[in-house]
Amino acid sequence: MSRLFGSVRARATLGATLVVAVALVAAGAAVLLSLRSNLIGEAGTQAERSARAVASELAAGTPYDKLSGLDGDDGPVQVLDEHGRLVAASEDLERISGTDTDRVKPQPAVKPSGDDDDDDDAAEPLEAGEISGESVFSNGSATIDGDAEDYRFAAVEVETHDRGHLTVYAGSPLAAEHGAVRTALTVMLIGFPLLLGVVAAVTWLVTRRALRPVEGIRREMAAITRSEDLARRVPEPDTHDEIARLASTTNETLAALETSVERQRRFVADASHELRSPIASLRTQLEVAAAHPELLDLDGAVEDTVRLQRLAADLLLLARLDAGERLGDARVDLAGLAREAAEGRTGVTVDAEPAEVAGSRGQLGRVLANLLDNAQRHARSAVTVSVRREGERAVVGVADDGDGVPEDDRERIFERFVRLDAARSRDDGGAGLGLAIARDVAVRHGGTLTAGRGPAGGALFELRLPLV
Repeated sequence: MSRLFGSVRARATLGATLVVAVALVAAGAAVLLSLRSNLIGEAGTQAERSARAVASELAAGTPYDKLSGLDGDDGPVQVLDEHGRLVAASEDLERISGTDTDRVKPQPAVKPSGDDDDDDDAAEPLEAGEISGESVFSNGSATIDGDAEDYRFAAVEVETHDRGHLTVYAGSPLAAEHGAVRTALTVMLIGFPLLLGVVAAVTWLVTRRALRPVEGIRREMAAITRSEDLARRVPEPDTHDEIARLASTTNETLAALETSVERQRRFVADASHELRSPIASLRTQLEVAAAHPELLDLDGAVEDTVRLQRLAADLLLLARLDAGERLGDARVDLAGLAREAAEGRTGVTVDAEPAEVAGSRGQLGRVLANLLDNAQRHARSAVTVSVRREGERAVVGVADDGDGVPEDDRERIFERFVRLDAARSRDDGGAGLGLAIARDVAVRHGGTLTAGRGPAGGALFELRLPLV
């Protein structure tokens, strides 16, 4: 069963069919009940009309054998006196049920007596010649001239001048009601399954057509997974609906994944390239020292080892940033952090006002250290660090008096392993990761890091972070 309804199409078809089936059954039951109630009401109205016609004749003093309603053409009629005795009945009435008596032949009438009271003392008495305004209805059956049918009976009371209190029962056949209900039920039993079949077929076809693009997306995604070609894209239908938006989002995800994978590949390649130089240099020095100990360049070996250590630390930090390392919510005073980062550096001046932000003190300190390393590497003589508040943001500026950064390169320098002066940066120990790390940390703290032109004509790097 789970395999039979394992597809969205099958479940949608089943759900739609069940909903329509429940709605049809409820509507059909309501229609049948309403139809039956209306037809019974019409039969009751007809029976009441016949009973009042006979009651009018009795109130006018018409003898029992002259009553026009006793011919049996409009339905069975009974007239009972105040003692419940049958005093008049329709011709050819053979059997009856549903009234106060099942007798079909009149009985001798009893002379009314004022001392003989019924149980209806609480009812308001009628005056002579008056007909009761209320009717009592009941269902029963009657056999007239060999034809048995169900009837709706109406009972009407009348007070006569000479025969006392009488009750007239008149019936109207329910054959039309039974026939109409049976016909409606037959139509429903035949039509409902056909209608449900049509609903199921239409739902199946419409769902298949609607889900056809989804199957196309699934096939293409399976092909992309097998081929590992992230440059491929899934087809986007021109329907402008949820499925089209799903395809568009899937393509955006594939594009982001392709960019991430390509970035990771470049990162691995660049890291391998950067690690190869100091490792090769260190190996050469060790091999020379092994063959000729007197030629050992200890300072060079230490320098290469330090470069390897810095590069490994940078790569580890980038890996943590890419993995979404938790920042924490510690309060960090950027003014104090700037002074700590500038301490011990030659030619660096600090102009800072208090400004607190939330985040990782270690990572923000690494940003300032990287910016100062970059500024000192390119400055002629002076580097200036400033901390100020602008609205709800803290702004940290690091400016130098060097040649500055060309406008076309002010975004490229934040890419990983990018050097505008590769030879000089490598000689100074740079690997092109400092600014990339600084921007990644700034973004993870909800801020920005941009490059521009400083007051002295050199580069100006501005770190903007939200204040606590």
